[in-house]
Amino acid sequence: MESDNILNTLLIKLFHDIMNIEEEVLISGEFTDITIKDMHVIEAIGRGEPKPSSVVAKRLSITMGTLTKSIDRLARTGYVLRERSDEDKRLVLLSLTERGIKADERHQKFHEDMIRAALAQFDEKETQILLESLGGRADYFAGQKKSAEMEKADLL
Repeated sequence: MESDNILNTLLIKLFHDIMNIEEEVLISGEFTDITIKDMHVIEAIGRGEPKPSSVVAKRLSITMGTLTKSIDRLARTGYVLRERSDEDKRLVLLSLTERGIKADERHQKFHEDMIRAALAQFDEKETQILLESLGGRADYFAGQKKSAEMEKADLL
């Protein structure tokens, strides 16, 4: 039981610490005009081919209305380009501007540095154990999320 409490405390602390540090590091300098949630929208849009807004909303598990508010702000501040599809005018395609790409690069570097620092203390065997353990937890939480979504749908 004591180990349950310790693990719970550690998971909560890790989650909050990562989110706080991420925000402190990323939402600074030239990127003070967006939020950490905006940074995650930028990440979901990603580089490369423009993506339909519905794909981005699904990736983030948010509604189209929530995404639209974020995209309005990101387009206004010069991070995201919003265009209608030539093939289907109903389809809104999202892509990153040069400024959006710079923000995404900074975000990716933050995560790469964090992972490199986290794994530096482990040997190969310990790293494998950690990955298997976290993979199992990720599968568990994905199942919990799916169950909650199904339960919510049943209530509607």
